[in-house]
Amino acid sequence: MALIAQDLPERADYPGAPWHKHVLADIAQRLRPPSDFPCTFSQNAFQRGLLLFSFVDGRSGSDLASLRADLCAYVRLSRAWDGRINHAHPLVVAFSRQATGDCDLAGFHAFGWHILQDWHDNDPAPWPDGVARNPQSPFWSMCFDGMPLFVNMSAPAHLRRKSRNLGDHFLFVVNPRERFDLVAGDTPEGRRVRALIRARAGRYDGMPHAPVLGAYHAGDLEWPQYGVADDNDTRIGTCPFRQNPESR
Repeated sequence: MALIAQDLPERADYPGAPWHKHVLADIAQRLRPPSDFPCTFSQNAFQRGLLLFSFVDGRSGSDLASLRADLCAYVRLSRAWDGRINHAHPLVVAFSRQATGDCDLAGFHAFGWHILQDWHDNDPAPWPDGVARNPQSPFWSMCFDGMPLFVNMSAPAHLRRKSRNLGDHFLFVVNPRERFDLVAGDTPEGRRVRALIRARAGRYDGMPHAPVLGAYHAGDLEWPQYGVADDNDTRIGTCPFRQNPESR
């Protein structure tokens, strides 16, 4: 399946599965004004109709290959980005309940890392120079087709941390790493933006922001920020991701 523009599932003649419409309706409920969802960039992208979707119906080899093809298409599109945040397209990868099964938060995160491992094991391009290869090291980021990415895992099992719950399905929200560096990087303005969003998250969730949230350019670990706990437990354990020794 090709990437799906945000407006397509709302059309009467949309040929996709009914659960696709359900995903979009759940997201709209959280991002449409007067929502106080903490990530203002997500709200802006939704209001401008910039979201792109990849819907994953199952977990067969063909389902995962189709998802990787969508991700390749997204990376190609992102390479042509003009640097204007109002023209940036986030990618929402939505997984059916058939694909994930019904599980707790740890189960959703384990499934998410299984998908990221599949991306790496089938990566069509070498790991980029300048990006650490060990996720337990500073300056590691998930990469695919030569592009560093940030992956936000949002799960229906998040009961307290509502900012990581976008509805009844498990979702990835994927953006190129460089966009975060541009708008929330290690600059006075970037630090101000991060502080603002994290303060909003604290109000939205009714609890302080996740303590694992850090700053990439300060050397804070990236991988714990992909799937965060539902409380403020500071234990992070070991990343499930394994660098393929044969990766180029």
